[in-house]
Amino acid sequence: MSAVKSNITERRGGLVVAAHGRHCLVETDTGERLICHPRGKKSIAVVGDRVQWQPPPPGQGDEGILEKVDTRRNLFYRQDELRTKSFAANLDRVLILVAADPEFSESQLSRALIAAEAEGIQPLIVLNKRDLHEPFRRAWAKLAPYRAMGYEVLPLALKDTDKGLDTAQDAVPSSILLDNLLAQLKGRATLVLGPSGAGKSSLINRLIPGASVLTGEVSRALNSGKHTTTSTTWYWLDASTVDSPRSALIDSPGFQEFGLNHIAPMQLAGCMPDFKPHVAECRFYNCTHRKEPGCAVMAQVKTATSAGSISEARYKIYSELFEELGQTRY
Repeated sequence: MSAVKSNITERRGGLVVAAHGRHCLVETDTGERLICHPRGKKSIAVVGDRVQWQPPPPGQGDEGILEKVDTRRNLFYRQDELRTKSFAANLDRVLILVAADPEFSESQLSRALIAAEAEGIQPLIVLNKRDLHEPFRRAWAKLAPYRAMGYEVLPLALKDTDKGLDTAQDAVPSSILLDNLLAQLKGRATLVLGPSGAGKSSLINRLIPGASVLTGEVSRALNSGKHTTTSTTWYWLDASTVDSPRSALIDSPGFQEFGLNHIAPMQLAGCMPDFKPHVAECRFYNCTHRKEPGCAVMAQVKTATSAGSISEARYKIYSELFEELGQTRY
């Protein structure tokens, strides 16, 4: 990684491509990278931020100084009772990677989707391990309500094994599935999110040759030590061109919990596409959709998934979340 050296003190533009503690790695508008830190003690930038920075004064090291974070389009983050974890800013998509085995948590998936909806970021659900035939079929069926409510759901097999597949969908080669995914990423900045064991690191390494080398360079540059995706890192998927925007993949740490304490209970229904169309039809404007008479949301809860309905599993997740978020405010 080349350092930027200059005695000029005017502000310059850049993109945050990695962060650790107070320090971040900024890619300049000319493609060079350097470490920057804010003037104060507080970290002010996250991966994906456009920032204004200044080169260091002569004789004061080779780290730049962060002066300003440009206005964000969005910020994807989670929040529990103890802390807030910001993943990345200015995203076009959030790719939520789940696996057929181990069985994914529908509650975790819904939480990530709600966080994306709250920030106006388009989600993409990807189900990995299609090579595990029966587990994959069960998981694909489990995702039926999400396809019904309009989410894009793609199958994926990061292992090149297509033997024993018999249905029309199964017959699609693994390489074609990966190409289909790449088409969804083209020209966009996409955060890859998923629980440990879903295959996130394998996906990053498959799409970005040499990603482990790049990760090592970032870790050494930021002095963050051993890197097992403990911080968020930005990777370019393609070269810079004049005619089209570049594609970027942002790798994030795996998670086992996804807190939504930054979302008020009464906001939940509006962040759930299967709930949202029915909210305005409730008898009471401040309906919680849990016990009120004339609730149009509860009237749509069905055992079997159908167009415009709400699955019992989704309604249970909503009720549990409403209860959880209500308790955090008292």
